Amino acid sequence: MDKGRGSGARGTRERLVVIGADAAGMSAASQARRLRGPGELEIVAFERGHFTSFSACGIPYWVGGQVTGRDELVARTPGEHRARDIDLRMRTEVTEIDVAGGRVRARDAVSGAESWTSYDKLVIATGARPVRPDLPGVDAPGVHGVQTLDDGQALLDTLTRARGRRAVVVGAGYIGVEMAEALIRRGYEVTVVNRGAEPMATLDPDMGRLVREAMEGLGITMVNDAEVTGVRTDADGRACAVGTKDGEYPADVVVLGIGVRPETGLAAAAGLPLGGHGGLLTDRAMRVRGHGNIWAGGDCVEVLDLVSGQQRHIALGTHANKHGQVIGTNAGGGYATFPGVVGTAVSKVCDLEIGRTGLREKDALRAGLRFEAVTIESTSRAGYYPDASPMTVKMLAEHRTGRLLGVQIVGREGAAKRVDVAAVALTAQLTVEQMTALDLGYAPPFSPVWDPVLVAARKAARKVQETLGTERA
Repeated sequence: MDKGRGSGARGTRERLVVIGADAAGMSAASQARRLRGPGELEIVAFERGHFTSFSACGIPYWVGGQVTGRDELVARTPGEHRARDIDLRMRTEVTEIDVAGGRVRARDAVSGAESWTSYDKLVIATGARPVRPDLPGVDAPGVHGVQTLDDGQALLDTLTRARGRRAVVVGAGYIGVEMAEALIRRGYEVTVVNRGAEPMATLDPDMGRLVREAMEGLGITMVNDAEVTGVRTDADGRACAVGTKDGEYPADVVVLGIGVRPETGLAAAAGLPLGGHGGLLTDRAMRVRGHGNIWAGGDCVEVLDLVSGQQRHIALGTHANKHGQVIGTNAGGGYATFPGVVGTAVSKVCDLEIGRTGLREKDALRAGLRFEAVTIESTSRAGYYPDASPMTVKMLAEHRTGRLLGVQIVGREGAAKRVDVAAVALTAQLTVEQMTALDLGYAPPFSPVWDPVLVAARKAARKVQETLGTERA
């Protein structure tokens, strides 16, 4: 048991303690180690699971067979981290943070032994937990979440043993639609039960409708506006159907894709500040507000939305890795900041690509912004070039100023990554008029002469000007 407090108990060497050994936590630990050697900084990291530095985003593609093995999703093993002089303690869960005493209590999952470890600097990277509704049968065998590699392996084991080929996915966000694709690829008959009017609540409903139509075209049964009431089990206690107020859907396997919430119970118990979405609040240096020697990053924090100016919770590996780099730099004695996000995300279901960035209509209304919205139809390539496919782009521009507020794109090959152009424009606070002059790459195999994003910008700019003209008349 380490009862020491601060660097005084260990001579002049400081100790950095990291809670959570996935993207944010180990990015922070690795970056801090790059800046300061073992003689200056001791790094201790705790991980309650079996894996480190893995890609949870890749689990649907592992389940679907595009990724052939679990190890392909592991960026760096525990042994690789330890080889860099990081004292990584696997299967060890931190159960308490003593902020006043500068120490954490941890429990070894194998032996059950508990001990205290003191810190000079602390990083909280506890991630997020899947939403698991309190419903009858939701914990029955055959019901799966997909958050960790252990979850992915358990689902694959169930798919291998399943007596039938019927799957029900609860939820139609990113995880839901990606898991629907994975199950289709494995030959399952798939039903998606969604409480919203359309899938992909990160899109406006008119764009979500395009996703639904494409999913139905792939043979996926979409059940929208449906509230799940429970999971029915068979005589063996295994899940066999998902019930709603209006019906029941047979299932040999059930996958929960309802979303995640910040895993901040440990931080809350320690009295650290949380925001309206339940995530830790930090400054631009990723320090927990009011605590100069505690940092937090990844799915357990809230971030600043650069478009609306409000706090958001967005669980993405891209953000987590950036947070870790910033935290590691600051904890290692350097200086770095994380300015915020514009809310960019892409996904796919079979050959349909989905991209979004910035605000939806309801986000803009919630932020008190007036806006103009336009939607255009275009193609991924020059219309005469082989395999040109349709693409729909929706764009929001601020009323009067014309500042870009958000873009949503649904289409086939080449659709999703086009949203990156809009993400850059949002970050730079460009107007839609300024966007029309962007010098984007063109050749018939890649784009029409006017890229679909620029076509939408032109239409949005015209609408802003027409609205101004009407108001002045």
